[in-house]
Amino acid sequence: MTYELPPGELIKQVTSALDELQAQLAALPDEVFAKPSSLPGWSTAQLVAHLHSLAQAAHRQFVHAGQAQLPQMYDGGTTGRTEAINMVALLRPEKLRELVAASLDELRAVLPEARERWDEPVGYRPGAKVADMMYATWREMLIHATDLDAQLRPAASWPQEFSEHLLRALGARVRPTDRIVLQPLGKKPLVLGDGPHSWVLEGTDFDLAAWLAGRPAGGVVRATAAADGAEFPTLLPWPSDRLLPR
Repeated sequence: MTYELPPGELIKQVTSALDELQAQLAALPDEVFAKPSSLPGWSTAQLVAHLHSLAQAAHRQFVHAGQAQLPQMYDGGTTGRTEAINMVALLRPEKLRELVAASLDELRAVLPEARERWDEPVGYRPGAKVADMMYATWREMLIHATDLDAQLRPAASWPQEFSEHLLRALGARVRPTDRIVLQPLGKKPLVLGDGPHSWVLEGTDFDLAAWLAGRPAGGVVRATAAADGAEFPTLLPWPSDRLLPR
């Protein structure tokens, strides 16, 4: 059984996420750029610079899909990505806002073409295809919109399809020793991991997705083990070095 969205529907979802992010960034006051974002260790300016860098990188992956020599996601790898973010974050808010708006527009413009190249390889991750890059773009844009303003764009604002995708994709964060049964309210349970230590987590699908993503859940997520109240299981770091399930 597959849970993947049809290409046209996923492209529509990503396009909508980009449009909402553009509006959010356009309304971002200058004075918040120097302040910490809700992403630990990142200022708002750094987070906006990351969105610019990500949009450029995703655009390049889509444009060069299927080529004999696939470009890496970021020039200079992780180190180059970090250096570029820190440099761009030094720009004045108005210039940074202008820069990210342009890169998001360029990314949006190439999305429709991706439908015809859905299964072509990209350099995003080993074995990745255009479809994987589209899902990664969806994750980054929606989650970081929440990081910019969790009050304006809480996890509860995520589309249901996105929350369901995160519940599957972020199973990579479950430790080998753990087995986590996610029980979204009113829906079928989802089992992540097959370790000897077991938990059951109950909540809305978007709150469970937020917990898996390491973001604040707006509602109550209840953890139980052996039918008693329990501490939440510890998750592995964000799996930034691997290809996630769709």
